[in-house]
Amino acid sequence: MLVDTHGRVATDLRVSLTDRCNLRCTYCMPEEGLQWLAKPDLLTDDEIVRLIDIAVTSLGIEEVRFTGGEPLLRPGLVGIVERVAALAPRPRISLTTNGIGLKRTAAALKAAGLDRVNISLDTLRPDVFRTLTRRDRHKDVMEGLEAAHAAELTPVKVNAVLIPGLNEDEAPDLLAWAVEHDYQLRFIEQMPLDAQHGWKREGMVTAGDILAALRTRFELTPEGSRKRGSAPAERWIVDGGPHRVGVIASVTRPFCAACDRTRLTADGQIRTCLFAREETDLRAALRSGAPAEEISRIWRLAMRSKKAGAGLDDPSFLQPDRPMSAIGG
Repeated sequence: MLVDTHGRVATDLRVSLTDRCNLRCTYCMPEEGLQWLAKPDLLTDDEIVRLIDIAVTSLGIEEVRFTGGEPLLRPGLVGIVERVAALAPRPRISLTTNGIGLKRTAAALKAAGLDRVNISLDTLRPDVFRTLTRRDRHKDVMEGLEAAHAAELTPVKVNAVLIPGLNEDEAPDLLAWAVEHDYQLRFIEQMPLDAQHGWKREGMVTAGDILAALRTRFELTPEGSRKRGSAPAERWIVDGGPHRVGVIASVTRPFCAACDRTRLTADGQIRTCLFAREETDLRAALRSGAPAEEISRIWRLAMRSKKAGAGLDDPSFLQPDRPMSAIGG
């Protein structure tokens, strides 16, 4: 098992397949993009599957989430999913994506063994989408959502970030749309993980702001902590059910005490937290021919350094050097 010094057990592995992305969201990276990881530094398909195999068979990982960057940009994605789905015990497999390209790949991913998807969509308005992402791809995302639902990659979860002055007024409209289309909507507070290091706590749209806006149109009943477990989102029942809406309040309502996640970057580094400033290199051990037992030992040791919390409420908090696109969500 992957146990930290605070008694938490990691059963959820987030695997970044690439740091590249085909959008340029203003809260993530500059318009010109970033200095991408060199291809030789990236884990190969075989290396990714081997590390996941060790995590599942030796370290108690039960769920694997593929992330990026944009994981649909990884050419071998379908094959990786298929090989991970063949592991025993079989982990639950999900994907976090911006949805671009999902129209043509959803059916193949389902056939390969993908269980469900999380799709990022911050706005229902194409013009606002273009301003937020610096790309005219709103229609592609909407078609990707429809394809995911048709392929039964369910529940289809939609992740939305609200930005002051751009889309902060859209919370009720987004929820009405999600209920109509049977998507599970989750709002995520903007986090200090942008490449520009321009995040500011002052003026951010908080969980409290989001809930207040939703309550102008909907009756929200707390689902309660018992059903939440280690999930990052607090959930509310919408108008008596059956639909739910979630809020991931990493900044104002941190959920670190129940965290069950560990992360593997596209270049083979273990991160114990999104906001960690330290990493542990598995790629070097893997490429030097280390046996599974040694890789497991390194991974377990890395988890011992996991802090009790992300420290966002600490005045001395420092943003990680790596942006979200290079960490994996």
